[in-house]
Amino acid sequence: MKLEELKPQYDKLQIEYGAKELDSIYNGGCTKNPDICFVFMNPTVRNIASFKSWKGIKSPWIGTKNIWDLFYQLNLMDEKIYKKIKEIKATEWSEKFAEEVYDDVKKHKYFITNLGKCTQIDARVLPNVVYEKYLDLLKQEIEIVNPKIVVLFGNQVSSIVLNKKISVSKCRKQLFKCKINSKEYKFYSVFYPVGNGRFNINKSIEDIKYIQKIHFNKEV
Repeated sequence: MKLEELKPQYDKLQIEYGAKELDSIYNGGCTKNPDICFVFMNPTVRNIASFKSWKGIKSPWIGTKNIWDLFYQLNLMDEKIYKKIKEIKATEWSEKFAEEVYDDVKKHKYFITNLGKCTQIDARVLPNVVYEKYLDLLKQEIEIVNPKIVVLFGNQVSSIVLNKKISVSKCRKQLFKCKINSKEYKFYSVFYPVGNGRFNINKSIEDIKYIQKIHFNKEV
């Protein structure tokens, strides 16, 4: 199976659980054996790629600024790209620039996705039952991409994916091993670094640096 084959299922769920006037946001970056797969919650209208008029890639965080602080501080983004993200307005992201950003993500060998692909008009908290509709699709995504490490952001996403009650503050830097079909994957639960969790971004960076050091021998 290919990632493209999952999109019709995401789009069907967008109609059911997302804003009708917006499109699903899928994923982006290195799609073949990345070092890390980063799993966030769900997109909002702040991602300009969710507009029907957007004809470019439908990848996470297009047109936003804050999340790229995390990737830059982890040495996972070139300075030139990062500075342009910080300088321009959301509406000044072009489809070409979005491609440049995700080419940079690919070069740094990571993959960005959300558990829920249903774009909302705001940052409302979705009930578990909605995210659970996407769980099997996320597992298929992970199988297709085959990352070395999966980083789950926040208590809710971590609890659903790992199928156990997770409090990030109590399991920092703890390795979880879970099977998807016959293969075992390595997971970490990390503080959500944006939105209401912005004040935790330094803890997120600290924990991901630990992961980089332990698994990839990288001092960041």
